[in-house]
Amino acid sequence: MKAFSVCATHVALVLATSIAMSGSVAAFDLNGAWAGDADNCAKVFERKGSQVVFTEMSDVYGGGFIVDGDQITGKFGRCRIKAKKDDGKTVNLVAACATDIMLQNVQFSLREVDANNVIRTFPGMEGMEIRYARCPAP
Repeated sequence: MKAFSVCATHVALVLATSIAMSGSVAAFDLNGAWAGDADNCAKVFERKGSQVVFTEMSDVYGGGFIVDGDQITGKFGRCRIKAKKDDGKTVNLVAACATDIMLQNVQFSLREVDANNVIRTFPGMEGMEIRYARCPAP
């Protein structure tokens, strides 16, 4: 009986350690297409060949963004992530962004709601936030 108790304790300890480590090691995966409203994914994004792109009228349906590795693409601009800090449920990004008329560094703060929903908050603008839902691949 004592051997069973020691074995059960060991299994519980290994399981608890792996759960604790998985939470601290695993970063939130931002890759994918994100729309302002999950019901509008098909109106915001479409597939052209092997790429997911914005539909012509995507901004009418709340717009969104596409993350692919260190690239963030919006309807009218493209950003490259320069720095990323993951604070548990919040990911802070600094990105170099370019549009047709300007270049600038932009700070993004995204709070994870769950695996398929994030909230973008705006540092220095208390209460301003935008919800985004990850869209299934078109």
